[in-house]
Amino acid sequence: MKALKSAEIRKLEAEEIRTKISDARDELMKLRFQQVTGQLTDTSSLNVLRKNIARMETILAQALASAAAEGEK
Repeated sequence: MKALKSAEIRKLEAEEIRTKISDARDELMKLRFQQVTGQLTDTSSLNVLRKNIARMETILAQALASAAAEGEK
């Protein structure tokens, strides 16, 4: 799992970001199961994935807040 860059995420539409967050959460759950069963060898992928999810959620919240601010004007 590679770290996503903020600039890459900002280019996406809100719905695409939501889809990527959902997919990343599913992947995180699978990795957690692998870790518990002892099948996961690269445990650093858990941290990378968690940070990617947090980054996408933050950018999504910023995008929605700016869209709401534009709607108020």
